[in-house]
Amino acid sequence: MTNGLLIVDKEKGMTSRDVVNEISKVLKTKKVGHTGTLDPLATGVLIVTIGKATKLGEIITSLEKSYQAEVVLGLKTDTLDITGNILKNVDTNYSKEEINQVLQSFIGTYNQEVPIYSAVKINGRKLYEYARNNEKVDLPKRLVTIKKINLDEIRQENNQTVFKFTCLVSKGTYIRSLISDIAAKLKTVGTMKNLRRIKQGKYTIYDT
Repeated sequence: MTNGLLIVDKEKGMTSRDVVNEISKVLKTKKVGHTGTLDPLATGVLIVTIGKATKLGEIITSLEKSYQAEVVLGLKTDTLDITGNILKNVDTNYSKEEINQVLQSFIGTYNQEVPIYSAVKINGRKLYEYARNNEKVDLPKRLVTIKKINLDEIRQENNQTVFKFTCLVSKGTYIRSLISDIAAKLKTVGTMKNLRRIKQGKYTIYDT
């Protein structure tokens, strides 16, 4: 049996489970797992564990992660990303200085609300099941740490401010929630347009 880690650059549109299933078919083994779900919208580093290495899953999942995200300010959806139903759409115009100041204010540990479109379970049911059934539920909060965050790019597009940032975060951090919190601090709303995981622990996109 094959044992080890496979560092995959996940394509947009695939679920993390899709990747695992494909590898399982190719290697003809069911002993395949992954170490941190990426939404279908997201791309980048997905560490796949094979054979005996599946025992390392929990350890690798706990490692810090780096992401590059693209944000549209003034746009809000029910999923907090560009794939959702639009709830609000207004013009915005923010400067590099305004955004950078708010980004830097997030360095440290804070209590982050888990997005309702997630697989976190409450009373034995996944949160997205409540969302799909239009059922109200109290969203849990988790302590997360933003270790680094940098503004990479900013532009105006369709009368809205669009920017990219790179961040290094602890296990359990939802970038969609971070974006929503950043937007709230800017006194507006925001939606994740793109997300790429570029590093998990010591494994980077260049290892794929």
